[in-house]
Amino acid sequence: MHIPEYSQIVSPLYLVTRKKNDFHWGPEQQQAFAQIKQEIAHAVALGPVRTGPDVKNMLYSAAGNNGLSWSLWQKVPGEAWSRPLGFWSRSYRGSEANYTPTEKEILAAYE
Repeated sequence: MHIPEYSQIVSPLYLVTRKKNDFHWGPEQQQAFAQIKQEIAHAVALGPVRTGPDVKNMLYSAAGNNGLSWSLWQKVPGEAWSRPLGFWSRSYRGSEANYTPTEKEILAAYE
């Protein structure tokens, strides 16, 4: 199961669970909770990995305000659509949130 941009969607929920922060459930947390429930209900199923000389794999990466995400897709000859093989995401660690947009994109591709 995959939820696109999971780390960015749930980041308001993580903020209220940190030890250094007081717990406060506000509109931002309620919106994140409602959105993640919707995303879970419409999650994407992952496809099996296929091999062969005509099979093409594509890696996409992205960096947003709250975290990084990347996905691996496969295009098999004879199939109309590419299918997802895997999705990954994570929140920024330490000073990574202060990186420039270009540095964040490079970090997403590197991860």
